[in-house]
Amino acid sequence: MVVSELMTNAVKYGSDPIELVLARADDMVTVTVRDGGTTLPVPRPADPCRVGQHGLEIVAALSRDVDIRREPPGKRVTARIALS
Repeated sequence: MVVSELMTNAVKYGSDPIELVLARADDMVTVTVRDGGTTLPVPRPADPCRVGQHGLEIVAALSRDVDIRREPPGKRVTARIALS
């Protein structure tokens, strides 16, 4: 779900190039998605009446932490997911 949400956001709101990196270390999986867009995603408060735009909210709920940063040529979103 985390990979799907981050990749969907990169395709929908970012720009090329898009890169996905998955890494495992001990009891954590790190999902990193980079894209060429410069606009950083902003977490929104939970709103059950809002239709759509819950991707980052879902990623945050499923992850131990989420890091969003600008880096040349665009941005990077990294989610760390506990396996245990």
